[in-house]
Amino acid sequence: MDRLTNALQLDYAEGVAGYVMVMVRLLTGWWFLHAGVGKLMAPEPFNAAGWLVQGTQGAPIHGFLAWAGQTPWMLEITNFMVPVGETLIGLGLIVGAMTRLAAFFGGVLMVFFYLGNAAWANGYVNGDLLGLLMFVIVGTFAAGRILGLDAIIERTEFVKQWPKLRYLLG
Repeated sequence: MDRLTNALQLDYAEGVAGYVMVMVRLLTGWWFLHAGVGKLMAPEPFNAAGWLVQGTQGAPIHGFLAWAGQTPWMLEITNFMVPVGETLIGLGLIVGAMTRLAAFFGGVLMVFFYLGNAAWANGYVNGDLLGLLMFVIVGTFAAGRILGLDAIIERTEFVKQWPKLRYLLG
């Protein structure tokens, strides 16, 4: 029982695990950057109304999402935040800046996608859940500190004066 309470130090930054972590961060970042830029550069402006109202039927949060799709100010916020958020999350992960913050917001989006899609006919494990897991891994293991700008940002005087900012970095 004593072993369960001991602290465990993982020095993954100097081995293969560090490179795997960078690869997961980069792939997840590219996935979201590509999705966000694709929406921003599309010939037609991004509009989530159809998915929010019609595409989420049967989902556990359909009522909330349908309300968001039918409420003009909420739909306007959603139509702006999804493509811009995906783009900023992707950029943050690719360059490794504010990685934990980007992973947190990526995880929030993935929770909405997972609960909104509710394509659970073949089980609860699907691409949305695995995407959420990728964000959890990137954020938990502070993947921005390995070959990312977070390692540089953490050494600045500003972060040294405000050490709690390290929770957003990593």
